[in-house]
Amino acid sequence: MSDARGEIENLLYTYAERMDAGDLAGVARLFEHAAFRAGDAPALTMEQLEQVYRELVMLHEDGTPRTMHLTTNALIEVDEATGTARCRSYYTVIQAAGDTTLQPVVAGRYHDRFERVDGSWRFAERHVHVDLVGDLSRHLRTIPPQIRKR
Repeated sequence: MSDARGEIENLLYTYAERMDAGDLAGVARLFEHAAFRAGDAPALTMEQLEQVYRELVMLHEDGTPRTMHLTTNALIEVDEATGTARCRSYYTVIQAAGDTTLQPVVAGRYHDRFERVDGSWRFAERHVHVDLVGDLSRHLRTIPPQIRKR
C-alpha cells in the first residue's frame, strides 16, 4: 500500500519549490494531466499555465521570483478504492526583492484533486483562491482580475 498522504504532500511542496526556484516549466509540468484554475477564470492546460506564469511572474537577477511559497494546513482525504484524493490547504507567499524587507505578498487557499495512475499520485485539478493581497509590485508584472478585486 502506498503512502498516499506523503506522496500528495510531496506534490504540494514540489509546486512551491519549483515556483520559488523560478522553474515555471517544471511547475506547469505538474499539471500535465490536470486543470488549473485561479478564482473564476477558466481552467488552463499545462501549456497555457506556463505561458501565463511567464507573462505574469517577475524573475529577478538570480532567476527566481525571490519568494517562498509556504503551504500549510493540508487537509487530505484519500479514497484508496477509487485512487482519488482531495486536499484543501492554505498558502502564503513571502518575498524579499529589491530594496524591500521580507513581507507577505499574497495568501489564500488551494483546493486540489489528485488521482493515482500506475501506482503514482498526480494532480487532477488545482483551484487557487486568493484571499489576502499585499504588495505584489515586485512579484507580478500585471495584476490579474481575480486578484485585483481583492
